[in-house]
Amino acid sequence: MKPPEERQNSRLMRAMFTTIAPRYDFVTRLFSYGMDRRWKRRGVERLIENAALPPHAVVLDLASGTGDFSRLVRERLPGATPVAVDLTEKMVRLARQRGVSAALCADALRLPFADGAFHCVFIGYGLRNFPDLEAALQEIGRVTRPGGLMVTLDFFLPANRFLRQLYLAYLYMQGGLWGLLLHGRPRVYTYIPDSLRSFVSIDDFSALLKRMGYGQVEARAYILGGIGMHWAMKEPGVADS
Repeated sequence: MKPPEERQNSRLMRAMFTTIAPRYDFVTRLFSYGMDRRWKRRGVERLIENAALPPHAVVLDLASGTGDFSRLVRERLPGATPVAVDLTEKMVRLARQRGVSAALCADALRLPFADGAFHCVFIGYGLRNFPDLEAALQEIGRVTRPGGLMVTLDFFLPANRFLRQLYLAYLYMQGGLWGLLLHGRPRVYTYIPDSLRSFVSIDDFSALLKRMGYGQVEARAYILGGIGMHWAMKEPGVADS
């Protein structure tokens, strides 16, 4: 699961996401066939339906982009307090412009919050870009209270090898096309398949969450396993690393 060197460099990641920030929401919808917001809404509503998210929850929207999860939390749970965090200042500014009042720049490996500060952590398309996935999960676990929840939505490697190759080829083609059309740079959006090559499948990520002290791990696959959503609970009594 060791990511490529380009992804380990926070400066390069900031530069890349600063470039794509104005088109980020459009491209996210494009690569999800317009279903991205529906998936995110389902991620929030499922917790509310199961009474897993209290009315006055404090929620971390990590790798927030322009703050989709934060806005959905405020829409569906008006008493909650969402806090959007992203590595890129331009994304944070866009989130604030779009109504997310609590938004700040921070690194997922060094979050500026107290232990157990949040009832829930949402992560939309950020897992692949963490330079050290396990270290990021440990830090997320630290700021999540015992019994708290994590919901993630991301690209994953399809388990079937044939589908995996087709999916990566499709993402390269789409990324190159839209990078050229939107920025005049074909490589701009090929970071998605580039990041996937060293990532994991949906089932592998579920197993990793269980090893790291999360229980009640559930997953839902979309687009033949190329996109996955996970719900997981931080088990009470598990010590933070």
